[in-house]
Amino acid sequence: MLQVYLAGPISGLNYEGATDWREYAKAYLKEFGIKALSPLREQHHLKSVGVFTDTAKETARFKSPMSMPKGLTTRDRWDAMRSDVLLVNLLGAQKVSIGTVLEFAWANAAGRPIVCAIEEMGNVHEHAMLNEITGFRVPTLEEALDVTRQLLAA
Repeated sequence: MLQVYLAGPISGLNYEGATDWREYAKAYLKEFGIKALSPLREQHHLKSVGVFTDTAKETARFKSPMSMPKGLTTRDRWDAMRSDVLLVNLLGAQKVSIGTVLEFAWANAAGRPIVCAIEEMGNVHEHAMLNEITGFRVPTLEEALDVTRQLLAA
């Protein structure tokens, strides 16, 4: 089955804020036989955490091997490198997401196409290197999903 990794900022959001667009994308892609992987899959215990931060020692409160720095890094790297496409949602990002930037790099290193939903201008992730490795840049999540679908169409 074809797979897409759903990358995008998590820090600064609560569980619902980090998963709502991913659930929408997952449902859309499933209609076309495409499996979507979320970095928050099977992490329901995080619903009560509140707002996620990006400090390493802060994650120790999560008390789950998959939520600890080593576990989440190992899983997210594996997912970004093994998926057929990296779908990134940077819309509305308030600060640079270091984790998402790493996922860009891992997918690029693995030769995976990158589809990115990002504002036409003014996003905090504007950077020459990210722009260079992004294969498809579109201004809405719906367009990103459609490009991803087209890439993986049989």
